[in-house]
Amino acid sequence: MSQWRAARKTVLEAARKMSEKGLVVGTSGNISLRLPSDGKNQLMAITPTSRHYDTLKADDIPIIDFDGKRVAGDLPPSIETPMHIGIYRARKDVNAIIHTHSVFASAAAVAGIDIPTLLEDQAAFLGGEIKLAGYAASGTPEQMANVLAALGDRNAVLLANHGAVGTGRAMRDAFTACELIEKTARVYFLTLSTGKVNQLPEKAAAIQKAIYARLQGREE
Repeated sequence: MSQWRAARKTVLEAARKMSEKGLVVGTSGNISLRLPSDGKNQLMAITPTSRHYDTLKADDIPIIDFDGKRVAGDLPPSIETPMHIGIYRARKDVNAIIHTHSVFASAAAVAGIDIPTLLEDQAAFLGGEIKLAGYAASGTPEQMANVLAALGDRNAVLLANHGAVGTGRAMRDAFTACELIEKTARVYFLTLSTGKVNQLPEKAAAIQKAIYARLQGREE
């Protein structure tokens, strides 16, 4: 496991936490972490496909390059590896990605709706609205393209009839993004039930999005 020990442990711990918090059921969902280049290739650690997280050891976490080739580990990586690779290639500010099937986010994905900018923390940590990526089968080029188009420069996206993806500069940031996606989706459905949804005022949203830009290491 050598130089990747810490990264593999980080991915596994996040996967177990994702399961414990009910953000996924069974073997669903996936998590990855961008690694320093080996001098030749860009690398990531990613959860293996179809494995219960509580049965895994850190050295079971595959290490792959951005062509999808396995560099270390005996287990095959997540079927949605292409989506992770696509995000990392498009977003240099993203170093961790978590794909969940949390209940309220999945409900919004089934309803086929974007979640508008409702809350200050949503704007400051996710970058604003949570858009819906069009449906595509897992692991396909269409899924990757749809996710990239809907994610944009934000840290959250819904996957139609599927779930959600949260990204971040570090694993803790990506995990916070996933919890915020679920919280925001729940708030949205609760307010929809009252018949009245007040979006965050435009000026306030702009202030929070400027905070988001700074947190992501860029200025607007």
